[in-house]
Amino acid sequence: MTIVNLRKMSINQSGTISAVRAGGELGRRIREMGLVPGSKITIKQRAPLNDPVALRVMGSTLTLRNNEADFIEVEI
Repeated sequence: MTIVNLRKMSINQSGTISAVRAGGELGRRIREMGLVPGSKITIKQRAPLNDPVALRVMGSTLTLRNNEADFIEVEI
């Protein structure tokens, strides 16, 4: 298994979140969206300039900016 940054994942690529490296308000907000270690995610789409990214987690689709995705590590 390989650990990659969420920003570097391709469309339709899936993995499991291994760590969220953000602290403070941003870390709390990311975790409240369900992006916690152990959650399975799939990259669904990217905007034309690759920011933001749409991903599927726990049956919901949500979007993250790339600067937020940088704090999330995923095991592929």
